[in-house]
Amino acid sequence: MITDAQIDRWLREDVGHHDVTNQVPGETTGRLVAKDAGVVAGLEAATAVFDFLGVDVTDRLEDGTGVEPGDEVLRVDGAARDVLRGERVAVNLAGHASGVATRTSEAVDRARTESESVRIAATRKTTPGLRGLEKRAVVAGGGDTHRLDLSHMVMVKENHIAELGLEGAVERFQERTSFATKVEVEVETVDDAPRAAAAGADIVLLDNMSPDETADAVDRLADDEHVLAEASGGISLETVADYAATGVDVISMGSLTHSAPSLDLSFRTGE
Repeated sequence: MITDAQIDRWLREDVGHHDVTNQVPGETTGRLVAKDAGVVAGLEAATAVFDFLGVDVTDRLEDGTGVEPGDEVLRVDGAARDVLRGERVAVNLAGHASGVATRTSEAVDRARTESESVRIAATRKTTPGLRGLEKRAVVAGGGDTHRLDLSHMVMVKENHIAELGLEGAVERFQERTSFATKVEVEVETVDDAPRAAAAGADIVLLDNMSPDETADAVDRLADDEHVLAEASGGISLETVADYAATGVDVISMGSLTHSAPSLDLSFRTGE
């Protein structure tokens, strides 16, 4: 997931060319502690940072573990200079990923009040260079990764339809994909949902529709048992339960990754 080259780049960005601050002699221990309640994630990445510096991670929680303020998340042991050099990068990665996992968990819990089967999924609205971290965090929070990249599934979006027409776009991409590749078609009106299914979509994405419109579209897709219905577009924690009640199979939320606040974590040494 994370290469040595990435870690080296992150550390160079933080340490710079003349690090005086962390020139501390001796050995020390360090503890990463939760200051907020939430779901932790990104601890494999944090561990990779300390491993790169030769610092031993002696204990850590599993990604996906729920924590309360004061809970110890990770413990390290090593040269004080290296512990301090790795601290900020490790905390930033874990805090960000834990924020994504926590928001995902909240969305799943709210959706479950209306549906036990609906999946909460992420999108490709991820931070460049951190998609792997963020997608793993979504899984840690109980969500679905959706597409990891463009090669995982064909998604016919509004720009493709504008250029090729709905049926024309589906036909063109079906001719160019493997039998194992699913095709998803994004529609913006209720009437276009059954059109997409008839054209051969495996998944129909109901984009920026109200809950009432979404429920209507799901009803119109009911006869196509092989087709999944996905709701997307501006869905928030406040509205996710309303969309779960419509009967959709999937709810995708860009806010899981692009708007999740970091979970507050604190790193202390010598304790």
